[in-house]
Parts: sequence; C-alpha cells; structure tokens
Amino acid sequence: MKKILKIIALASLSLGLLTACKGNDDALNTNNGSSSEDKLQVVSSFTIITDMVKEVGGDKVDVHNLVPTGTDPHEFEPLPEDSKKATDADILFYNGLNLEGGDEGWFFKMIDSVGQDKEKVYSLTERVEPMYLHDEATREEEINPHSFIDPNVGIYMVEDMRDIFMDVDPDNKDYYEERANSYLDKLNEIEQEYEDRLGALPEENKILVTSECAFQYMLDRYDMKEGCIWKLDTEENGSPEQMTSLIKFIEDNEVPVLFLESNVDSRPLETVSQESGVEIYEKPIYSDEIGKPGDEVDTYIKYLKYNIDIITDGLGGGD
Repeated sequence: MKKILKIIALASLSLGLLTACKGNDDALNTNNGSSSEDKLQVVSSFTIITDMVKEVGGDKVDVHNLVPTGTDPHEFEPLPEDSKKATDADILFYNGLNLEGGDEGWFFKMIDSVGQDKEKVYSLTERVEPMYLHDEATREEEINPHSFIDPNVGIYMVEDMRDIFMDVDPDNKDYYEERANSYLDKLNEIEQEYEDRLGALPEENKILVTSECAFQYMLDRYDMKEGCIWKLDTEENGSPEQMTSLIKFIEDNEVPVLFLESNVDSRPLETVSQESGVEIYEKPIYSDEIGKPGDEVDTYIKYLKYNIDIITDGLGGGD
C-alpha cells in the first residue's frame, strides 16, 4: 500500500512539474509574441519602402524587407522566410511600375503561392504617371520603375502609406498621421532643395549621364537631359553599340562629368570615360536602393540628400 501511495505521489509531483514548466513556456511565448501580436505585420518589397514603413509605422509595426541591398529587385527570388512572412502579413507594400516584374513577376507569384489575400497588397505608385523606356535597337519598350528617385514621388508614396495604415489600424490613426506628417515635412523641404539647386545649375550642364536610364522621372520634373549606356536591363548591357552611341551624345552635348550608380558593373562606364575623355565623378550615385544600416546612405532621406549633393557638385552647382 505504501508503495502504491509513493508511486501516486511521485506521479502527482511529476505532473505538477510538467504543468509548471508548460505554464512557464506559455508565458514565455506570450511575452515574446505579445508585442509582435499588437503590431501590424508588414512586408515590403525593397529597401526604400521598408525605410518609409519604419518612419511612418514606428513602434506600431514590424516590417520584413524582401529584396536586400545589393540584389537586383527585378529578378529577386523569395526565400522560405519571405514566404512565411508574406503568409502572416497584415499589409504587403510593393512599388509597382514593373519594379517587381508586374503581375507575372516574382512578387505576385509569391503572393499566389502562399494564398495571401490580395486585398492586403498595396502598390505605392498608383498616383504616378508611368514613364517608358525605349530601346531603339530592339524597339522594345517597358515602364521605368524608378519613380522614387524624384522626391515628389516619395511624398506621394508616404501619403498613401499613411492613409493605408490609418485605414487598416484605425485605433492608431493619430499616431500614424503625426509620424507621417513629420516625415512629409522633411520630404517637402528636400523637394524644395531639389527645385532650387537643380534650377540653379548652368543650363549647359543640366545633363545627367549614368550607366542605366533610371533617373527619367526626376530629370523630367526638373527639366534636365539624360544620357545613359542602356535603357532596358538585358544581357547586352554595355554593348559596343550602346557605348558608341553614348560617347557621341557626350561629345554633342559637352557633358562635364559622368555618374556611376552604386549597384552596377563599373566597366562599361569606365570604357565610355576613357573613350570620351570625360571623368567619372569620384563618388557613386544611388538609384535602385539604399545602403545597409550604418552605411552613409541608409535611409530614404539620406538617399535624396546624398544624390542632390552629388549631382549638383558634379555638374557645377555647388551648395
């Protein structure tokens, strides 16, 4: 009898210990997840939108970035972790204008593969009038996705993001509005700086020459010319025909300096520089992305400020 009672007591003790342990585990999981559960789960297609989400959403959101710095956003292949985040997301932001490959590209293939509700998916360029890139040699045409290089477009994107946050999470409406308005004040100041400084450039120097024709929206806004080696991303980027054409453009327009983007192969533009005798500006210019945390250009605000400094210094506009 004593032996039976001893066994029952030991069993009860073990059950109690297991229950206590499970209780501790549940508390740990709840604590780890409670802050996350209280936040909007946001997925962003690339670094510039991710930075905007952090600025507008603050501590009310968790954001997962898809295309990392240094990766081509046109040809990205999502990882299993990306698909998991997309499955659980409350909001999914993408650029649109074909940056992510359009309706048949990698972004919407991922959305379809995880069965995500497309009502949760938002383009941030709905108010942007698309501009097109034309390749004379192949007669191909595609939408230029790089509208965010123009600070005016950045303002549209942030305004739309603010409104989406306020609609999806009305309990924190005032929070999103306050943060967005503060951010928009900074963007409006930068846009005025672009207008003033680019407008002050010598007329003969209002020409931006880069490897890829990514700056079309910004240059059209501020009445500047554009020259580049290639217009459409293909395997033939930097062909002899493309470089010969650009060299002639440089000579005809007496271009003062060339600009190399931070994320492209430098060799084609270096060849153009050697053949034309026009130097490449000493620091790169940014187009598709911002840098990694801690880099000189690791936010959209810094991206805009950096580019205007590079362009105006290189083209003779000073400060």
